Amino acid sequence: MTKKRAGTLLTIGELARACGTSPDTIRYYERERLLPRPMRAPSRFRLYAPDAVARLRFVRQAKALGFSLGEIRELFALRVDRTKSCGDVRTRARAKIAEIDARIDDLARMKAALDRLAATCAGSGPTSECPILDALEAGDAAHAASPGRTRG
Repeated sequence: MTKKRAGTLLTIGELARACGTSPDTIRYYERERLLPRPMRAPSRFRLYAPDAVARLRFVRQAKALGFSLGEIRELFALRVDRTKSCGDVRTRARAKIAEIDARIDDLARMKAALDRLAATCAGSGPTSECPILDALEAGDAAHAASPGRTRG
């Protein structure tokens, strides 16, 4: 490795600073095969190519949008698969949107059930007479949060 080439490589600390993350996170993404294995300096330090910054930022952005690590791996695979199109990526994005919508619906049901439970409690008296705890114990709270669903 030449001096000039070595100057373009990043240590794990430099990569972490460039992306606003920790070296532990970078090592984790390596183990999860989201980042390629880095080269090693004679001192055994990890050395990353400059494109690792873009790849790590991609991972962080995709995670912020709710994609799992497995889904992020699939997105990377779509990027290099010449038989795939933008439509394949859009399909994945729309599937994620549907998943998020379902989670929002679930959260709205949970919030409504908690609102109803909180309204039943005066906020005074012993906990042995708390209507919220009574509903949780009787199983009424979970049923109220998920009409038509069985949760256990």
